[in-house]
Amino acid sequence: MSVETGMGNGPETGLRWGPPVAGTRSARRSASRRGFSARSFSDLRGPSVCLRRDALFRRALLGADVVAILGALVMTVALSSRRVPLHLTWESLVGVPLLLVGAKLLGLYDRDETLLRKTTLDEAPKLFQLATLSTLVALLAGRLVVAGTLNRREALFLWIALSALLLLARAAARGIALWAGPTERCLFIGDERSAEMVAGKLTGHGGIKAKIVAHLALDQVAPWSTDTFSAPRLTEIRDLAKTLDVHRAIIAPGWGSGADENETLNLVRTLKAVGVRVSVLPRMLEVVGSSVEFDELHGVTLMGVRRFDLTRSSSAIKRAFDLLGASVGLLVISPLLIAFALAIKLDSRGPVFFRQLRVGRHGRRFYMLKFRTMVPDADAMKESLRHRNEAQGGLFKIARDPRATRMGRFLRITALDELPQLLNIVKGEMSLVGPRPLVIDEDERIEGWHRRRLALMPGMTGPWQILGPARVPLKGMVALDYLYVANWSLWTDVKILLRTVPHVLGRRGL
Repeated sequence: MSVETGMGNGPETGLRWGPPVAGTRSARRSASRRGFSARSFSDLRGPSVCLRRDALFRRALLGADVVAILGALVMTVALSSRRVPLHLTWESLVGVPLLLVGAKLLGLYDRDETLLRKTTLDEAPKLFQLATLSTLVALLAGRLVVAGTLNRREALFLWIALSALLLLARAAARGIALWAGPTERCLFIGDERSAEMVAGKLTGHGGIKAKIVAHLALDQVAPWSTDTFSAPRLTEIRDLAKTLDVHRAIIAPGWGSGADENETLNLVRTLKAVGVRVSVLPRMLEVVGSSVEFDELHGVTLMGVRRFDLTRSSSAIKRAFDLLGASVGLLVISPLLIAFALAIKLDSRGPVFFRQLRVGRHGRRFYMLKFRTMVPDADAMKESLRHRNEAQGGLFKIARDPRATRMGRFLRITALDELPQLLNIVKGEMSLVGPRPLVIDEDERIEGWHRRRLALMPGMTGPWQILGPARVPLKGMVALDYLYVANWSLWTDVKILLRTVPHVLGRRGL
């Protein structure tokens, strides 16, 4: 997004593109004839690449499902403790294609072509449905599946094994397909701020292999222009997508260029006609989040926005989930907590725990617990180290903090210094998942509707930790927290907890 060139009307259209790409002389000559300031272009092969990438993901997922289904059946039969062992029948192999058809009907092979971020965790509910249906069929089919009849214990094991293997096999298949497939080349159509935001989201995150190769800055079109997506301009955009070997177009409505809904629809149709995948950045969802219900009102679609705060029953479910998780966690890791406490005392003088005043639900203040990882006078040294701050937007974090003790460096790198917060959860001051608990001076920076993030108890982990605390400035973090509160569900909490594990193991935070 460094070079500006004309497209029909000169710099008025504000075309920019990113790193140069390899291409052919014919493509360069074609671009030159249309007035493009050509660097180097690729061959016109976008649609075929899209089709090959989509086929690669579908075949990988199909193979993963076959492996998972057969693996779950074999494990169930092999681990059966009957005197007369079970064994699979030839009829059971006929059931595999039927289950694959069921997965197809659930849309489990068609999601990836519409998505930039390929993730298995988001489709887990449908995979659980498929596993439940498969187990039910195995129970009802009886001797058609195994030589014998599955009992309840074996059926439960089959369901657990199939659910787990479907998740693991699909995650592995997507990882392999993402590694083997080409990078998805994207054309961004919209304003500069949105282009920079989306470009940042495409890097440094798992499940994505894409880059923006061109930016059509329509916010620079004169406001009195009435032909933003006129027929000649649509033709030029179509030719541009083909010349730059674009695989996907990302459209950000609301650029203020005079384009109405019909023109935008024509743009989408034009791009899809040449095999380009299309994604739309919905501005409304930046405020209300994704948890909306689409209401069909006799040909008119409305979005029903859910209430912001939790109902009493939802609050009770979240609290029960927190209590159960924290209590079990404390019981399991209690020997580890004792060992860390002894190591901290032997490593340096000072208390075992570090108590820091934080702002909690509805603005109430509480003392958050951590294992002490720094020397006793760490707070007094903070101002002298502010020039080494690596976080953004009002936060303070240093990757290799000189105030950390030897044991403290280990605890911070592994994020094990956060474990005492399980006690805060039991006391009702924190949650397993929730908005980040801010210190007082950080909380004073939060204004306006962002303060609604305090409607839920702060969490040990949350959306901010998954993305990496040092990479998310304060303003971006509170926006994430607000959307988390607006779209809360128990499944959201489970997903964040599961995604926190690879984040911690990968040491992607500070």
